[in-house]
Amino acid sequence: MARASIDARLARLPAESRPLIECLGRVLREDVYAERDNPPFDRVCMDGVAIRSEAFGGGLRRFTVEATQAAGAPALTLSGSDRAIEVMTGAMMPRGSDCVIPLEEYEISAGTVSLKEGVSAVPYRNVQRRGTDSAPGVPLLKAGMLIGPPEMGVLASAGKAQASVSRQPSFMVLSTGDELIEPGQPIEEHQVRRSNAYAVVGGLRKNGFSTVDDDHISDSEAMMRGRLARHLAERDVLVLSGGVSKGKFDLVPKVLKALDVEEVFYQVAQRPGMPMWFGIGPTGQAVFGLPGNPVSTLMCLMRYVVPAIHFAMGAHPVPPERIALAAPVKRGRPMAAFVPVCIQHEPDGRRAAMPRMPNGSGDFLALAGTDGFVELPPREEPYPVGFVAELYRW
Repeated sequence: MARASIDARLARLPAESRPLIECLGRVLREDVYAERDNPPFDRVCMDGVAIRSEAFGGGLRRFTVEATQAAGAPALTLSGSDRAIEVMTGAMMPRGSDCVIPLEEYEISAGTVSLKEGVSAVPYRNVQRRGTDSAPGVPLLKAGMLIGPPEMGVLASAGKAQASVSRQPSFMVLSTGDELIEPGQPIEEHQVRRSNAYAVVGGLRKNGFSTVDDDHISDSEAMMRGRLARHLAERDVLVLSGGVSKGKFDLVPKVLKALDVEEVFYQVAQRPGMPMWFGIGPTGQAVFGLPGNPVSTLMCLMRYVVPAIHFAMGAHPVPPERIALAAPVKRGRPMAAFVPVCIQHEPDGRRAAMPRMPNGSGDFLALAGTDGFVELPPREEPYPVGFVAELYRW
């Protein structure tokens, strides 16, 4: 329900035309069609010699090599049935030929090719026919696809020097609290390192978001109000870590309300991460108030923030992976539970998730080396080996 509530309120990010080299990690906002047939010609699939299969069917086993067809060169023409043309992988099929004999199936001496015993020469052997990779009028890529390396190659093959993609949202990651000290700075016994912000920034950048900055605000209502007002004016998405619970110094909800940020929900029936907050700013900004405990922060980021912003960029919803537990979780949970896991390969080749239970939601050390977490639904009984759950990767 929390994800549905977020998606229902997020404004769709606008599309923009960007150079191809800048499209990696963006969401495609147009259907992309082939520039021409794929492949655009009958293409040689193996190094060898091109012949006429009809000549082979008539009993011919020796052919005179008359030329070489290189990749990237215009198609040559076979001059006779007893002739062959050497061909390179990726080259155009010579005119008048319809079969490629791979080089390991013949011997060549003094310009004459002698086929070995048992050779096959059926029509279009080792030839990829023109247009077999794509059908006319059918998109190669559809709007809503997240652009990765394969999609970059397809865009280039379609001749797209630019593409319509979602604008990248601008993020500001905020941590609050007087106890937080920057890495590298002197620290007192009662203080802790400012680590959540680095985990959140890393999680966002790993998932393809490039415009990500961070800020640290002390437990001062006046300072918080001024800084949040500025960030709301400049950013599409605010991700706050800490300050969203009911404590005396948990000022975030109060300050956001004063800045006309509408609270959409507060608290989610899950552990860890129950005191999560989400709201919408006066001009449609998304504001995520994540719990301050580091395990909760990172899990809520990957469970809600990343997929929600991809949705706002126009990405097709992707169902979470499902994976079986490699070891039992011995106690049932009254609400949804997020459990860190390491993915391992079983002797039968299947993947399984080995739970690594943290020592509370502050035990961020337990997350190191894990692959993500599984979401276990509420139930009274333990979760046995083989129980299938949804997997969320870091």
